[in-house]
Amino acid sequence: MPKQTFFNLPAHKREHLIEAIKQEFSRAPLYKASISNIVKLADIPRGSFYQYFEDKEDAFYYLLNEQSKAIHQHFFSLLEKNNGDLYTAFIHLFQYTLEEIENKNNIHYLKNAFINLNHEVEDILTKVFSDHSNQDDYQLLYELTDKEKLNLEHEEDFRHIMHIVTAVTFRNFVEKFAHNESIEQAVDHFTREMHLLKKGIFK
Repeated sequence: MPKQTFFNLPAHKREHLIEAIKQEFSRAPLYKASISNIVKLADIPRGSFYQYFEDKEDAFYYLLNEQSKAIHQHFFSLLEKNNGDLYTAFIHLFQYTLEEIENKNNIHYLKNAFINLNHEVEDILTKVFSDHSNQDDYQLLYELTDKEKLNLEHEEDFRHIMHIVTAVTFRNFVEKFAHNESIEQAVDHFTREMHLLKKGIFK
């Protein structure tokens, strides 16, 4: 989490620093990224960086959290737009996220994050779909979803469904970037797997 001095910065200076951080983590994964490059891009003294963040990991995870929150909100809006159809919302979000990464150079750090996974990165990114640790967030997701389109025997089944679909979605993101698939290929593979889940895997 950034230090309070970061949040005390004027908005334009804060955005300029964030843009420099985005550029560096889009250029290289976390373990190869350089604070020297960030301060050069931001045109600030190296010591100033440490007034705002503990280290480069602190900056990276803040960036990833903020992007995940933005995608998370888009997921909820897609769910509302599609009348609670979880299946359609997931497919649209998958394609939307890939297109955002491909078309906006300053969020290529998401691609690097998916390719160079660790548990902390995975925890942050899976919260895009449902933050199970946040009861209010989970309750809103449950209320927005059309349960008539799901095979639910108990309310707890919804939590398991979200775990399963999130796992499938997350793995498809990793596969797309690890194998350098086109967006069309990745969406096709994901849609096929979602369709298998929709109609049922076992006879």
